[in-house]
Amino acid sequence: MELAFAASVYPTNVKRVIYEIRPHSSKLVTNKRRSFHKKFLCSVAVAPDRNRVSEVELENKKHNLLLAVQDTQRGLAATADQRSIIEEALVSVEGYNMGAPLDMAVLDGTWRLQYTSAPDVVVLLEAAARLPFFQVGQIFQKFECRDQLRGGVIRNVVRWSIPNLLEEQEGATLVVSAKFDVVSVRNIYLQFEEIKVQDINISEQLQALIAPALLPRSFLSLQILQFLRTFRAQVPVRNPGTGRRSVGGLYYLSYLDQNMLLGRAVGGGGVFVFTKAQPLEL
Repeated sequence: MELAFAASVYPTNVKRVIYEIRPHSSKLVTNKRRSFHKKFLCSVAVAPDRNRVSEVELENKKHNLLLAVQDTQRGLAATADQRSIIEEALVSVEGYNMGAPLDMAVLDGTWRLQYTSAPDVVVLLEAAARLPFFQVGQIFQKFECRDQLRGGVIRNVVRWSIPNLLEEQEGATLVVSAKFDVVSVRNIYLQFEEIKVQDINISEQLQALIAPALLPRSFLSLQILQFLRTFRAQVPVRNPGTGRRSVGGLYYLSYLDQNMLLGRAVGGGGVFVFTKAQPLEL
């Protein structure tokens, strides 16, 4: 409704002028409210969109990292240019959860090695490449820390074999075990405990040599087969000369999520790229 108001006192010889004053339009208020509501909804909707974009970017960067390490034979055949590209790709992934505390439930489990520049692992790969009687299969890190807050156990697992004597790639298992403590947000300190060889799977050729299938298998030959299959050698890790436990080392876990683990051995010990693997029973 429109209302008209006139001045209450005017001289008689002056023509009155009537001014119409319209009240604040309710329609305008409604429109403003609608506009504000739309802006508010838009501002709320932007955050999930940005999160989705960030997740997509992260997955792309992880994919690029895995592509970069794909043809390097786990680091053995990496050229200087490839190492540079890998380092750049690795840093771009590390930036996404840098500084976040370790989630021990996510860390717990088995991780398969995809790439490393660590000299102590590369030399093992080099030996397998040069020596015809030695093979290195899959390499894993197994963390046991699900119900722990500040530490747990880490097992470095190497599948290896001797052609014609043991089964291909997985003829035996080398396990290097260490206890670890979380000493800062992303650093863990390793204290190596023991080295053991287990899970020996002899080849069919060796089985046939020890106990030929066409001849009556003697008690002795069967005992030898059983011994080899169940053989386990276990050696504690000690400092030479002192008999004390070995000195450990710092390991910086630079990135962790449900399917990727990146690490750096502090002190120039190399980088590691792992992906989540099926649970490993030892």
